[in-house]
Amino acid sequence: MRDDLVAFIDARLDEDADLARRCDGGDDCGQWVARGHTVDFCQVDLPGFHPTIARHVARHDPARVLREVAAKRRVLRRHRPERVGDRVVCRVDGDPFPCADVRDLAAPYADHPR
Repeated sequence: MRDDLVAFIDARLDEDADLARRCDGGDDCGQWVARGHTVDFCQVDLPGFHPTIARHVARHDPARVLREVAAKRRVLRRHRPERVGDRVVCRVDGDPFPCADVRDLAAPYADHPR
């Protein structure tokens, strides 16, 4: 379970990062901007969004996704398991591994088929 959960999170982060890199158009733009009903995707302006949805889409541009993936990987590294006697605990808080923080990193992927 412990190794499986870490591998699961790593695989989902790999997928998120890969998709973000493919969405930047290969020009390393990666930053999207909302302008009213339009989202500027660097390569093209795409109109027809409700302004709130346009802001949401722009807020989750590839650059931000890549920063989030990097931050989540740092959290996962800090919370790696260690053996203490006959128990495997989180090296940060001493809770049984996987600790709440590691489980929280997996939570957004609860609908993933794996």
